[in-house]
Amino acid sequence: MTGIETSYWIYALGFLGQGFFGARLLVQLYLSERAGKVVSPTIFWLFSVGASFLFLLYGLFRSDLVIIGGQTISFYIYIRNLQLKRYWVTIHFALRFILLILPIITIMGWLSTSATISTQLHFNNLLHPIMFLGAIGQLALNLRFVFQWWYSEKHKTSLLPLGFWRISTWASVLVLVYAGFHPIYGTDPVLLVAQGFGIIVYIRNMVIYKKSIGAEKATG
Repeated sequence: MTGIETSYWIYALGFLGQGFFGARLLVQLYLSERAGKVVSPTIFWLFSVGASFLFLLYGLFRSDLVIIGGQTISFYIYIRNLQLKRYWVTIHFALRFILLILPIITIMGWLSTSATISTQLHFNNLLHPIMFLGAIGQLALNLRFVFQWWYSEKHKTSLLPLGFWRISTWASVLVLVYAGFHPIYGTDPVLLVAQGFGIIVYIRNMVIYKKSIGAEKATG
């Protein structure tokens, strides 16, 4: 398989992962529009788990430390939300065990087959301004789920608060810059498409949230 063919397969994997991410947003937005308020459906978190693992693989194939770290953190937050939704306990024990160790085993396998870790992670490029912006953006996209997790734990149920969507919007702008001017690979079409679409959904959720708050005050 040529380098070009390999790149196509890697991009296909990335788009598949982002396709799942996009699907979760569409379902969440549809259910929120129907409910007239921002909701956190179980299917959103199920899509998130699958998408996160696929995009982790994409990050490993591209040796992108920003994606690898971000998706590993997010994966486990998605699982915690399934626990808060009381769905996790309905999954067979064997499958739960596999899901819990899957990212760790995958990363360990990747590291064991890498020629040198320093080469794979491109440490010399980590201080590049664009890499720095990308790292901040990706970190924020993942920390939004830490915020969401904290907020949900506080309310004892899985929620997607207004702050989550605000963080999502400005973080996506940073990732778009990173995707358009990556110092190693150049333009990353997977991230460009995903974050460009994501911003639209994030803004719409903020609108729905504010409308629902206004409606509650009017009837209160």
